Amino acid sequence: MEGYCMKCRTKREMKDAKAITMKNGRPATQGICPVCSTKMFKIGKC
Repeated sequence: MEGYCMKCRTKREMKDAKAITMKNGRPATQGICPVCSTKMFKIGKC
């Protein structure tokens, strides 16, 4: 799953990607940037 890393400012492939549900009920995917280990999010059904 590809997501945008806010720290690297590039799109990268997420490591340990998992489907979550946000507080407002919308689906999202959460993972970790393989380069800088920052949390990454992709909002929407994936």
